[in-house]
Amino acid sequence: MKKLIIALSVLLAPALLNAQTKPKVKIARDTTTTLDEIIVKSTRATEKSATTYKNLNKQEIEVNNFGQDLPFLLNNTPGVVVTSDAGAGVGYTGIRIRGSDATRVNVTINGIPYNDSESQGSFWVNMPDFASSVDNIQIQRGVGTSTNGAGAFGGSINIQTTATSAQPYAELNNSFGSFNTWKNTVKIGTGLINDKFSFDGRLSRIKSDGFIDRAASDLKSFFLSGAYYGKTDLLRINVFSGTERTYQAWNGVPEAKLRGDVTGLNTHYNNNIDYLYYTQADRDNLFSADNRTYNQFTYKDQTDNYWQNHYQALYAKEFSEQFSFNAALHYTDGKGYFEELKPKAKFSAYGLPNPVINGSALTRTDLIRRRWLDNDFYGATYAFNYQPQTNLTFTLGGAYNEYKGKHFGQIIWSQVASTLNNADHYYDNKANKTDFNIYGKVNYSPVDKLSLFADLQYRKIDYSINGTEKNINLLAIKDNLDFFNPKIGSTYFINPSSNVYASLSVANKEPNRDDYINTEPGISPKKERLNNVETGYRFKNKAFNAGLNLYGMFYKDQLVVTGKINDVGEYYRQNVDKSYRIGAELDASYQISSKLAINANAALSKNKVKNFTEFFDDYDNGGQQTVNYSSTDISFSPNQVLFGEVVYKLFSNFAVALQSKYVSKQYMDNTQNEGRKLNAYWVNNARLGYDFSFKGVKNVNLGVLANNLLNKKYESNGYTYRFLSGGDVYTENFYFPQAGTNFLVSLNVKF
Repeated sequence: MKKLIIALSVLLAPALLNAQTKPKVKIARDTTTTLDEIIVKSTRATEKSATTYKNLNKQEIEVNNFGQDLPFLLNNTPGVVVTSDAGAGVGYTGIRIRGSDATRVNVTINGIPYNDSESQGSFWVNMPDFASSVDNIQIQRGVGTSTNGAGAFGGSINIQTTATSAQPYAELNNSFGSFNTWKNTVKIGTGLINDKFSFDGRLSRIKSDGFIDRAASDLKSFFLSGAYYGKTDLLRINVFSGTERTYQAWNGVPEAKLRGDVTGLNTHYNNNIDYLYYTQADRDNLFSADNRTYNQFTYKDQTDNYWQNHYQALYAKEFSEQFSFNAALHYTDGKGYFEELKPKAKFSAYGLPNPVINGSALTRTDLIRRRWLDNDFYGATYAFNYQPQTNLTFTLGGAYNEYKGKHFGQIIWSQVASTLNNADHYYDNKANKTDFNIYGKVNYSPVDKLSLFADLQYRKIDYSINGTEKNINLLAIKDNLDFFNPKIGSTYFINPSSNVYASLSVANKEPNRDDYINTEPGISPKKERLNNVETGYRFKNKAFNAGLNLYGMFYKDQLVVTGKINDVGEYYRQNVDKSYRIGAELDASYQISSKLAINANAALSKNKVKNFTEFFDDYDNGGQQTVNYSSTDISFSPNQVLFGEVVYKLFSNFAVALQSKYVSKQYMDNTQNEGRKLNAYWVNNARLGYDFSFKGVKNVNLGVLANNLLNKKYESNGYTYRFLSGGDVYTENFYFPQAGTNFLVSLNVKF
């Protein structure tokens, strides 16, 4: 990889001196566009699509990019809720769309899957400052169009990276703000050279101490892209990479600590002392740290460390005005570990014999362990596009991807040595997954005002895991799944400014790694199924743009956490027979005048599990107890998510934006228990931007982002469990507090 980076860097320098104006390249009939638009066309929605979606262009992304992770740049879109472990948007962050978490949101970069093949989540911390290399983003809510990668059970995020600039450029982007947060970015591009070549590059660094104690992040990344423009074909090579070192803050804050409840905190301490093995320093930290910034971990290297490199080759070819083709080859390699101190760990838990010292066998020791991932992901995507007549279009596309993952653990230090060397693995397993899909789409307009579509996808998954897991259990898992995902819909254009649409879509989704590993012996998780109905109205003219949609998402065998544990005490998800989400979403913008604009969206929903059984531990009698519920809210699914923004230009190059977001209460499990919830919160932000230029500089932008202006104390994420002990039932809630009023200031210079 280093040789490739050096080679591309060498190419960039002379290219800057030879850049010429880029001509438009004809790829699709009656349009001029670039490879970057063509390569994702087959999986993107348009105004003719009976799909609910939101587009963000480069300018909208840039004005909000102060260095926070990508989810925070999407926070102002309908039905989106974001959270940050460190409390300020840098480090480990998460996103939910319509209440669905990252494992149910399909993410593609230039049409290539990004979700982790096993956990199915998207880890934005591995892509620091990636927004600085993004040209546009489409968020599809619901099942959406046929795409590559894991099924979309809440939405899809379709990212298109930097397109070629017509002229050479250089940029310096810098941000500084609260919690000692820094972002430094350098970008360069050649424009088009000799009407055929272009090169773009970015180098970034982000550092932050975080709002939570010790929740520091040290993030680095780069992005390199080179493109060749022929008369009828386009080729682009992308290489990008991210490196992260993040102090762990993923245990949250106990509720009693957060609320300043000393009696409750003593109860929490006494209930957990035999499990967490608090040292005196840990106890002092628990009782003396700030209530909202408390972090349980104090070991200096309690960190997560990961390196990830991406390679993409994107190609488009026009055979005729009616027939075109695009494809991509990709490879991603990632490797990393998280390190943690485990006090009074049992030797037997690591498959080790108890050492004998002075004639006595010792069963426990303090130790430091690392849990490793070493992953390879590669494959190909493709699409053939055929338009035999103006009112009829066919697309045949698909993908084949392979994943190979190594999971292993090491003990790098032990207070009392046993028989394991530092380099040895105390567990070791390998996972293999192949993911094949093929889809066919047809769009037909029998009359000018009506557009019909059908989209049929077949997907096949083969997944296996072999070896020993972290609990030293032997693994021999193999599963083969076949999915058929049909979609149909229609759009009717009332007039050139407005249309109505309706669609019915089906999606199937495989269980994730933990669903297979943590289940009870002899029980296999079932696949999940979603039937999605979308209908809506869209209106657009020069000043006003609005969309209103109604949706129903009806699940069969959705996997949810119930509190049930397996034979070694691991919690696992179970299939629930029926659950659903129904709701309405409004997204509107109004340009009142050249100086004043209003943007607003609202998501109102009802999210229910029809029948749910809760399991909780019985420490008095052993085993677990159960409670049955009917028609309870799905966890982390607020019934209202509202956003409003007023943008006012005081003069042509100075603008102020006031933003306001409301998220209603959310339950942390599926029992709809008022004692296990996240309270509603209403947060207000402000953004200021001032642009000017002078000789030799195209543009200078000074920006200020003021978050949480009213210093609202709120928590955007959490988890809960309860247990019976001493005849009493205890509930333990843990929360992730978000920062109060905080600021980021940016200085961006374009040459």
